[in-house]
Amino acid sequence: MNIAVVGTGYVGLVTGTCFAETGNNVICVDIDADKVQRMQNGEVPIYEPGLELLFDRNTKQGRLHFTTDLREAIKDAEVIFLALPTPPDEDGSADLSYILGVAKQLSVIIEDYKVVVDKSTVPVGTAEKVHAALVKNLDESLFDVVSNPEFLREGVAVDDFMKPDRVVIGTSSDRAQKTMKRLYDPFVRQGNPIIFMDERSAEMTKYAANSYLATRISFMNEIANLCEEVGADVDKVRIGMGSDNRIGKRFLFPGVGYGGSCFPKDVQALAKTAEENDYDFKILKSVMTVNTIQKSRLVKKVKRMFGSDLNGKTFGIWGLAFKPNTDDIREAPALNIIDELLEAGAKVKAFDPEAMKNVKAIYGDKIQFVSDQYEALIEVDALAIVTEWSVFRTPSFKVMKELMNEPVIFDGRNLYDMNRMKENGFHYESIGRNIIETKQEVTSS
Repeated sequence: MNIAVVGTGYVGLVTGTCFAETGNNVICVDIDADKVQRMQNGEVPIYEPGLELLFDRNTKQGRLHFTTDLREAIKDAEVIFLALPTPPDEDGSADLSYILGVAKQLSVIIEDYKVVVDKSTVPVGTAEKVHAALVKNLDESLFDVVSNPEFLREGVAVDDFMKPDRVVIGTSSDRAQKTMKRLYDPFVRQGNPIIFMDERSAEMTKYAANSYLATRISFMNEIANLCEEVGADVDKVRIGMGSDNRIGKRFLFPGVGYGGSCFPKDVQALAKTAEENDYDFKILKSVMTVNTIQKSRLVKKVKRMFGSDLNGKTFGIWGLAFKPNTDDIREAPALNIIDELLEAGAKVKAFDPEAMKNVKAIYGDKIQFVSDQYEALIEVDALAIVTEWSVFRTPSFKVMKELMNEPVIFDGRNLYDMNRMKENGFHYESIGRNIIETKQEVTSS
């Protein structure tokens, strides 16, 4: 099939590349001429494991192309995917100006039948708005609008696309349904479902799924915080809960809050949709409040130990991306932690395997960026672990103690075994577990 993908951000580039991998001819279009030029030269603009291999193969074999010319991109396309940004407005609602702007452009250049697909995460009713924008200048017989939400997890997005748990397609058109089924059949050969529904239900499905997962995370963070107060161990509680097949094991790990491009924005947008429809979605409001508070949890532990004035103190930070295996720092808890440490007068040394360039664009020389995880420990008063990269899971504790002023770790991801930290002589504070104290504790200045 001939496919056009409008937008080459995270979703658009993964979508286009993976469709090309199954033999389709894909043209990706973007208004950023410099970015398009770099992709035409073989440069992948985002970090996503496995993407570069597919990108190289499909560009070299002539199935994956890039252009700034929308008319050229959609001319021969049977399906047009809209993978455009939907950033939150100040009131929390999703900004649809990019999607509706492109729909307006399409309305004057489409010449034969196309399936126009909303791939971006969009509020309920967006398919109808895209339809309205198209029909202003275009006969209804020349297009159908479909909702096809993405369920891609950063860090494993290629696997998620190539082997989806399910494909959700919202359409009321038999013709569009047949086209979309033909397109997605190669991805579900093992029997995972293509689920067809109406457009509004498809749009709601994406928001409901992400908001539920965010709710699980916030619930476990609250349980972890309570465990600290009553002397329980959240790891044991998590295992006990997850063994119940009605609950399951996933998304029960406590930490310093969720971030990224999806959960914060989607929870906020669904809450705004509820508000616009005069529905008081109390759980979602609580989820957002809990997540905001949880991002400060680690710094509160730091201040409880060192005092509220952190002048003269230096802290190492391991992990800047909102999750491992990505360079995405959108809504990353590390940024909140850095801000609070700097505000309290501390100095910061930071390391992340992939995200330092993006963070440096924000902070410049306000914090020190180092070349590896151990350099971030040289003469620091404590280490804060914020992102659970695999490289942080089995460090040399002997080397760590030699480099640090004091053997103090604040672990926002519960990476280490409590007994091992005690054996190695660390003061160790994590989330929802008891504090491991060294014989000679650090005093606040």
